[in-house]
Amino acid sequence: MNIYFALGSNLGNRLQSLRLAAEKLKRFGHVSKSSDVFSTVPWGGVEQPDYLNACVRVESPLCYEPHEVLKAVKNFEREIGRAESVRWGARKIDIDILLMDDVILHSQDLDIPHVRIPERLFVLVPLSQIVPEDWRHPENDLTVREMIERVDGESWPLRVTSLI
Repeated sequence: MNIYFALGSNLGNRLQSLRLAAEKLKRFGHVSKSSDVFSTVPWGGVEQPDYLNACVRVESPLCYEPHEVLKAVKNFEREIGRAESVRWGARKIDIDILLMDDVILHSQDLDIPHVRIPERLFVLVPLSQIVPEDWRHPENDLTVREMIERVDGESWPLRVTSLI
């Protein structure tokens, strides 16, 4: 099973928080690919510092239930120091489940694929570095490149460094 995660941080030592998150995600398997780390402006209209964002792919020999992964991710965020804040507010770490192989799930607390993938360059650009080039979104049938081309009003993120 391949699980794709988006990582973000805009408080404290942002790069260290991303690296800690990637390390914790090894609980699910081998971190087989990681994107570059990008510095991005905040999304969602809340005044706050810029983010560092990256994506990672975890290859697992096991099949995980999506809500089991969500519960673990929420625990990882707390362990790294995430505190409750306003929606889309500043945070030490944010870990989002983007994709889980061909899983399509829409529930009250979890959407896979993540519903905002097609509208967020800070996810699409790093994701483009770790998904197969011919990968297509299971619901809109677009490639990552096609989704990037459709996003309006954002500038491209700035490449910073390697996550791992």
